[in-house]
Amino acid sequence: MQNRTAASADPLALVRFVAGRISGVGLVLGALFMAASLTPSLIPRGEGVQGALAGVCFAAGYGVAVLLRWIWVTLDLPLIGGRTGRRLLGASALIAALIVGWFLWRATDWQNSIRAPMGMPLAPPELPLMIGAMALAVATVLLTLGKLAALFVSRLIARIAQVVPRRAAHLLGLIIGGVLLWSLANGVLFSGFIRTADNSARALDAVIPPDIQPPADPLRTGSPASLVAWEDLGREGRNYIASAPTPDQIAAVTGGATMQPLRAYVGLNAADTAEDRAALAVAELDRIGGFGRSILVVAMPTGTGWLDPAAMLTLEYLHRGDVATVAIQYSYLQSWISLLVEPEYSAEAGRALFSAVYRHWLTLPETDRPDLYLYGLSLGAYSSQQSLRLSEMIDQPFAGALWVGPPFVSPLWQTLTQERDPASPAWLPRLDRGQTVRFTNGRQGLSVQDVWGGVRIVYLQYASDPIVFFDTGSAWRPPAWMSPPRGPDVSPELRWYPIVSFLQLAFDMAVSLHVPMGHGHLYAYEDHIAPWMAVTQPPGWDAAGLDRLRRHFSDVQARAMAAAD
Repeated sequence: MQNRTAASADPLALVRFVAGRISGVGLVLGALFMAASLTPSLIPRGEGVQGALAGVCFAAGYGVAVLLRWIWVTLDLPLIGGRTGRRLLGASALIAALIVGWFLWRATDWQNSIRAPMGMPLAPPELPLMIGAMALAVATVLLTLGKLAALFVSRLIARIAQVVPRRAAHLLGLIIGGVLLWSLANGVLFSGFIRTADNSARALDAVIPPDIQPPADPLRTGSPASLVAWEDLGREGRNYIASAPTPDQIAAVTGGATMQPLRAYVGLNAADTAEDRAALAVAELDRIGGFGRSILVVAMPTGTGWLDPAAMLTLEYLHRGDVATVAIQYSYLQSWISLLVEPEYSAEAGRALFSAVYRHWLTLPETDRPDLYLYGLSLGAYSSQQSLRLSEMIDQPFAGALWVGPPFVSPLWQTLTQERDPASPAWLPRLDRGQTVRFTNGRQGLSVQDVWGGVRIVYLQYASDPIVFFDTGSAWRPPAWMSPPRGPDVSPELRWYPIVSFLQLAFDMAVSLHVPMGHGHLYAYEDHIAPWMAVTQPPGWDAAGLDRLRRHFSDVQARAMAAAD
């Protein structure tokens, strides 16, 4: 009890007493957190990512135990010390080692339970050893940083205790220290990361490979006749324009008469504001004759400005080229970073573009207007949903929308999912009779409802997509999508754990593209065909023609995946 009495008398000694000792409870709780992190979530994890996650979870569990111990000591509750305390610490260390060892041994089977449904190679047998080594390194770094943070707080408490009572000093020191440390992490470290990422992405966006030359065709954005310079399209905009199919390429698959698909695109450097870029995009679209096509799509790209060829090409082939799309870039950053730091930019850009297109569309005679649709993937789906206003749904509505992989923060998606038929799963909701909105994973959800109404909206989402199904509430409750029946590519071994499931899903978002196409956040070519058919109703297709189209895009997808590998 001597250490206990000394700790109670001196605030600085108290915090050192709590933070400086090895916590037996912390070892066990950290081991349990790490063990839970090894179980399956939505995305298969390699040794590096899984090891980092395991280390973070061990540190999180240990930190929770240290915090509880700090509260216990602050309340002057009794502690076990001396020989008994040392024996309990040794027993705790042994229990923690057994927990970690057992769960590491199971880790390979758990990872394979996700890999198998996705058609991925099985995990190597040495996976547990590699995970353990990485977890040890990450946990050591994090726990060392935690000790340094505790030392900082202890000194702060000691200063405060000179003028206020002991318990008040503990509370004030913890609050003030937490605020200061958070400000340091958020204002210096996180901001530095964002600046570095933005500068790198900006430099990459400006790179023009020598094999991608400005188009000579005046109907292409970036040509000498274009209102937008080739250099101002951005990296993804140039790729998008250069990859547009020709009428001959389309005719080779679809047969019959075909047209040149029209693509208008404006990069981030082309104008200073979202409104100016939207106005330039409408002017460019009008210049190339986009308002004269049967189908007009307002497409919102991902954070980097990328438009998924799996969506754009399938639409253009289905309509044999009688399609115009218009898009603007709003960021250099990847979608998950943009979602964290500047989601309002994407919403502002989406609203600016759709409003500019819609106003021009209204000036056209009703008999000469193209059918107007919206499209977006990932953060583009979020911004596209945010672009709508109720009056545009009621007075002279657009024809429909295809939103792919909508992020979990999308308000409209959240509302529709919550208001689904209770008999339908959260990963494939059903709304009334599906007259306006339907959800699909590319294979289910489109053919079981009644006749469509005037506006057709389809959400394409995979049950294994963490960008869609991340849930901040998963830290303290199971998400609805975990309830049975599970999605077809979700491991039956997946379980919910407090705090750990939140961390698992956060790591899953970062690696959501590291899967075969058709899973996670990587949407397959073929899975866009049925949604586009439902939304836009392309004429002239029979079963044989659709089979030929699916085979073509199956080959395209195989080549794309081989090139990515």
